[in-house]
Amino acid sequence: MSRPEHLAPPEIFYNEDEAKKYTQNSRIIEIQEQMSERAIELLLLPEDTSCFLLDIGCGSGLSGSVLEEQGHFWIGMDISTAMLDVALEREVEGDLVLSDMGQGCPFRAGAFDGAISISAIQWLCNADKSHHRPVQRLYKFFSTLYACLSRTARAVLQFYPENDEQMELVTSQAMKAGFYGGVVIDYPNSTKAKKFFLVLMTGGNVPLPKGLGTEGDSNGVDYAKRERVKKQRGKPLKSVKNWIQEKKERRRRQGRDVRPDSKYTGRKRSGRF
Repeated sequence: MSRPEHLAPPEIFYNEDEAKKYTQNSRIIEIQEQMSERAIELLLLPEDTSCFLLDIGCGSGLSGSVLEEQGHFWIGMDISTAMLDVALEREVEGDLVLSDMGQGCPFRAGAFDGAISISAIQWLCNADKSHHRPVQRLYKFFSTLYACLSRTARAVLQFYPENDEQMELVTSQAMKAGFYGGVVIDYPNSTKAKKFFLVLMTGGNVPLPKGLGTEGDSNGVDYAKRERVKKQRGKPLKSVKNWIQEKKERRRRQGRDVRPDSKYTGRKRSGRF
């Protein structure tokens, strides 16, 4: 499947149809909520204290709802009017700002106790318009984010890097803007559960937390192996002949030219293994 950021700019890709998916698809909602909870956990906010947080790329307000449930106040910014319209329909408690994060965070200095972002910052690595320069847009975003955070605050940004070079690009621009920190990877050995969190600190460099599912973590699960076993369980292995005949039948139904079956169909040939 193509990555969304390769299909269209975010303000176009996240149209009314895509916005509705985020409120009607239970699987999307569950994943977004889980990642939001993990991001809040990595913020290391003071216990039993309501904080003022920034939700970058807030979309339809799913992550904001998690912030509300944990007793925090928040402001969300997003570039998609359709997503923000859905957030308004859901009557989220946070204030919403229509804004392109590549042009910076338009808030006063030291305003927030922390910031989260779910599945957003990888969009800054694309040049969707002729005047876009990913390096400049990333630096503008991180430098203004640094400015609007208090000097003890953290920002935790979940994202999907396309490759190591892209992850290095994002991280280097964050460090250039004044942040300390790095990338925490949850379930690094899993295909489906693997998640990247850029954990940024303003108040000095401290050791990064361990990712879930890493060596020595009791929560570690080999999700890829589990999925393979699940798919194979209870399903008889197909013989080569049956597989060929089924494939030929599919092609016949599609109106394609297919050689007729014979006693040699699917037979193992001499000298081949």
